Amino acid sequence: MTLPQTTLPQSTAAALADDGPLARNIAGYVARPAQQRMAQAVADTIEAREHLIAEAGTGTGKTYAYLVPALLSGQRVIVSTGTRALQDQLYHRDLPRVREALGVRIKSALLKGRSNYLCWYRLERARNEGRFVSREAVGHLQRIHAWAGRSRSGDLAEIDFVAEDSPLWPQVTSSVENCLGGECPFYAECFVVKARQAAQEADLVVVNHHLLFADQAIKREGFGEILPGAHAFVLDEAHQLPELAAQFFSTSVSMRQLQELARDAVAECGEVSGALDEVQEPARDLEQRLRELRLALDPLPTRGPLWQIRRDAECDDALAATQAALSALHSVLDAFAERSVGFKACAERAQSQRERMAQVLGDSAGGEVRWYEITPRGFALHLTPLDVAQPLREFREQSRAAWIFTSATLAVDGGFDHLARQLGLESPRTVLEPSPFDFSTQALAYLPRGMPEPNMRGYVDAIVEAALPVLDASNGRAFLLFTSHRALREAADKLAVRRDFPLFVQGTQPRHRLLEQFRASGNGVLLGAASFWEGVDVAGEALQLVVIDKLPFAAPDDPVLEARLDAVRRRGGNAFRDWQLPTAVIGLKQGAGRLIRTHADRGVLMLCDPRLIAKSYGRVFLDSLPPLPRTRELADVQAFFARAAS
Repeated sequence: MTLPQTTLPQSTAAALADDGPLARNIAGYVARPAQQRMAQAVADTIEAREHLIAEAGTGTGKTYAYLVPALLSGQRVIVSTGTRALQDQLYHRDLPRVREALGVRIKSALLKGRSNYLCWYRLERARNEGRFVSREAVGHLQRIHAWAGRSRSGDLAEIDFVAEDSPLWPQVTSSVENCLGGECPFYAECFVVKARQAAQEADLVVVNHHLLFADQAIKREGFGEILPGAHAFVLDEAHQLPELAAQFFSTSVSMRQLQELARDAVAECGEVSGALDEVQEPARDLEQRLRELRLALDPLPTRGPLWQIRRDAECDDALAATQAALSALHSVLDAFAERSVGFKACAERAQSQRERMAQVLGDSAGGEVRWYEITPRGFALHLTPLDVAQPLREFREQSRAAWIFTSATLAVDGGFDHLARQLGLESPRTVLEPSPFDFSTQALAYLPRGMPEPNMRGYVDAIVEAALPVLDASNGRAFLLFTSHRALREAADKLAVRRDFPLFVQGTQPRHRLLEQFRASGNGVLLGAASFWEGVDVAGEALQLVVIDKLPFAAPDDPVLEARLDAVRRRGGNAFRDWQLPTAVIGLKQGAGRLIRTHADRGVLMLCDPRLIAKSYGRVFLDSLPPLPRTRELADVQAFFARAAS
């Protein structure tokens, strides 16, 4: 790989110029000043091995702005995205276009976490066991086996005939706990190993944030050898990082993990004579204790601090019985560890789960919160750090690399202090490039009059009543975004009675199918909660209206949030100003960003929360949004849509 003869900022500027290689070789490419400025900042940061926070509004072209200097740098670069969907888009669409246009010859690789790849060992075991609940599952397994023989990558994203939430996936993929590593009989054919090897040899590796944190944290995914030596890290969708880092630096143990351990232990008995008599009883006992614990947790709130479990005698006894059952299973598995590779792996998993449970249930050392969550079919116990700035800072210092953090939504009231503090960044370079769209003609913000306070009974009724005439004016073609699933369901019930427009409700189908049907409908109304506030791109006439029910402040009963706010107060800070407000502002920016995706889009952003006008902090939200004209009059909204139709 030859290094550019000019400096990186110079070669970047030339590549993005009006007469540069991108303009010559990419159909429809137009040089954009905002993109050029961001690219220059990225090039300067890579060359100096410094840190950059860059907000680039929708339409800026931030992907090309970091890919061009990354490809021209002549250095090893890791690009990390927020989602697997964005990871695939970046690797399969954007990267090939830019690389071909620039004419650079570099090796690139796409790397995901191990659960995204087929595991040959678990596939063969699933086929041999033949325990399935339906003929459909048997058919899917046969099709997966046929696909695996043809696939070069083993990436499950290539499979479109199995539902995202199918119970089949855990049976044909490995996890950190159950992977046999180098002792696996299929090690030479392992798709994960092949993906790692390709990443080790690549100049540019596309990963996602989960995998990046896996490498940074405890090397849990086993990919620790691919990231050291990188000259630069580019983290797209960086607004997700603080929350994801907290999740990944957490220690957790779940009912699902322990159930899978018990079932895998029994499944291994077929390979060792006499094992079934010894292993089956403690494995079944662990599963029974887990069911009893889950039943004991029923009266508790779905999320809360761990002390709520510990002070309830029935729950605490059930928890102790589960720990004892896990220890008993570990003792039996440990005795069989030398009899087979599978039993050895199960014994190691059991020991790991024992250690995690002891850590989660131990005494607090400060700077962390112990909490639980209950789901319809299980539970999980967590130990979560309140501040991830220090471990993130330590990793950056050890890497001695450039770090670029970018997203369309990072700034709060024009500044980056909130994000910089959470990520442990001190005096980073910053770039704030607003969207180039003409919001004065393309969009309108509507803040309806007479809305009740969000905590008042009947608030969802008021939203629906206020939205109906707007939906009539827009002819549907709308997203209704909610901060809670309860409000979403209530609104869906009320709108279903009207039957004015095709209705698409989150939870009734996989997200990608809902979006496909929404686009095809022409005048649909889609109701979504958290996962539809970001990462959803519907350009053109299919989406003309985005309705947001209320400001996305985090739930006040979230045990992690409560602990974080207490920590802010103990440091002498203002919990609302320093944490709750900035986080909600970024969330609102994400939701609002669904509306205008291209220069040709037009639409109305309807913000129902009266606190935007009534409260002093409402100005922070409004000033952080793109410069949309605002109105409180329904007639202005109707006139906007009438002009668009004429």
